[in-house]
Amino acid sequence: MNITLPVPPSANRYWRNFRGRMVVSAEARAYKEQAAWIAKAAGMEPVAGDVSVTLRVYRQAKRGDLDNSIKVSLDSLNGVAYSDDSQIVRIVAERYDDKRNPRVEIEVTPC
Repeated sequence: MNITLPVPPSANRYWRNFRGRMVVSAEARAYKEQAAWIAKAAGMEPVAGDVSVTLRVYRQAKRGDLDNSIKVSLDSLNGVAYSDDSQIVRIVAERYDDKRNPRVEIEVTPC
């Protein structure tokens, strides 16, 4: 299954310290909710068993590390594309620049 999502917040903004505990930031929670809604609206359902995930990150500007986009993108599909991200046995990620249309194209394939 293929879907296109907005570019996620960086993993650097994924966690926040709240009263001495590390919690997922409000920005990351909002992104995960939006991504789940988009995936469900596209008809995505959890795949059973091992999966391979390919991500193509199209960033708006020449900044940001590719790996900072991966965790939030994969976490956002927990319970939507797969029951748990522990099912992922292969990840392929590529970064491109697209000033006019930043996005993440994700393909989830059963292994």
